[in-house]
Amino acid sequence: MPDVAFVNLLGVLVIAALAPIVTAFLPRLRLPAVVLEIVLGVAVGPHALDWLRPDLVVQIVALLGLAMLLFLAGLEVDVREWRGRLLGVVVAGYGISLLVGFAVGLALDGAGWISDPVLLAVTLSATSLGLVVAVLKDAALLESGVARTTITAASLADFAAVVLLSILFSADGRSTASRLTLLALFVGLIGLVVIAATLSARSTRLADVLVALQDGTAEIRVRAAVLLMVGFVVLAEKVGLESILGAFLAGAVVAALDRDATSHPHFRLKLEAVGFGFLVPVFFITSGMRLDVAGLLDHPADLLRVPVFLAALLLARGVPALLFLRDLGRRHTIASGLLLATSLPFIVTATQIGLLTGRMSETTATALVCAGLLSVVVFPGLAIGRAQQVEAEPISP
Repeated sequence: MPDVAFVNLLGVLVIAALAPIVTAFLPRLRLPAVVLEIVLGVAVGPHALDWLRPDLVVQIVALLGLAMLLFLAGLEVDVREWRGRLLGVVVAGYGISLLVGFAVGLALDGAGWISDPVLLAVTLSATSLGLVVAVLKDAALLESGVARTTITAASLADFAAVVLLSILFSADGRSTASRLTLLALFVGLIGLVVIAATLSARSTRLADVLVALQDGTAEIRVRAAVLLMVGFVVLAEKVGLESILGAFLAGAVVAALDRDATSHPHFRLKLEAVGFGFLVPVFFITSGMRLDVAGLLDHPADLLRVPVFLAALLLARGVPALLFLRDLGRRHTIASGLLLATSLPFIVTATQIGLLTGRMSETTATALVCAGLLSVVVFPGLAIGRAQQVEAEPISP
């Protein structure tokens, strides 16, 4: 057996097990476990107590965690909602998000805080789709009008942000035009996979085999989904695109093939168990281990970036929500804007790519992630409070 140490991974898994237990014992804080995972990762990491380090084993599992996180986000995408007036509103809203983010980026570039306004605009334009869905579900608001609008806007924002990040900021050195060509090729290949899967699903014999193997030790549906995720990740890397795009689109493809979620009543629960039960927490804890928060504390002027980035996030995602005012009314619109301004996983991903490509400094990356942490802590609670106050009231025209 190769000489590989699992000590650091063991420590990370201990934190992953403790984080949700701690948050359950402190319900008044309304603190999502993901926030505590990142905070504890910072505390035990090399920039603080130095108890654990992101060694090769931890990095590999964390990389799989990132892929699974994007896969599960893609799984929440329902393209059937992307139609009619709502689609036009959310597309316009995302365009406004980019413009607001770019304007903020230009101002901060002039102040010497950042070096790439476009990267900041894309980073600020996404929403934590998986977290938004979970928050609305826990508050029994998933079937409400504000939920439908918010989830549609968050789905499109996450999809567009992942595509833009992959095209504009890949580390392979190719031109944007070349990456667009590769993206078209990639989408074409995905289309072939979808067609092949659709045709295969018409086979009664194959359907019977899948039903026979979907439980027990075979877990064929879960294996097929993971195979599709890793396959799309490899395919994206081979054509020169970011792996996160492959993982996200793999989730969207599975969601499209399993439209009514009735192929197996526990299929998605099993995927979430693999992701949120093991891989995804390792990614968040490892991300915390890489953050140099102590560096911010050593320089109070740099610490000022955190509230500025939090305000920028609220502007970039909250201002476009004003387009929903006609359909949702004032209070529901405020709730939707707060939920759309809740972002963390994509910020973590974007800052990692920014550091890798040299487009973002360590200080800026840390401040952005801290702002994302605050958005997860503050915005959902305020949003649900607003939404629940008016859920029984008629929505104003």
